[in-house]
Amino acid sequence: MPELHPQTPLYSISVAARLVGLHQQTLRMYERLGLVSPARVSGRIRLYSQADIEEIEYIVYLVRVKRVNLAGVRLILEMVDDPQQTIDNLRKEHQAPIDAE
Repeated sequence: MPELHPQTPLYSISVAARLVGLHQQTLRMYERLGLVSPARVSGRIRLYSQADIEEIEYIVYLVRVKRVNLAGVRLILEMVDDPQQTIDNLRKEHQAPIDAE
């Protein structure tokens, strides 16, 4: 049997919710906040990959164990994905109020 790529969409939202121990609405909220981006089939049906499941488990760890709020989670995920872009964005955000004064 061929090994599946971690990005292969596999799990419906109900299965993904069971795998990570969250309610389906929580997964939808994470998607609205841009924390996860499951694949869409026929433009409507979400399918989560193993990589998505691991990302959600990391989010749950940050929220429950490290007590990070969802805005902090988003910043952490951005920093992990592209540290230089995140630093540049933070500098711009902090520079804008200074320039306005």
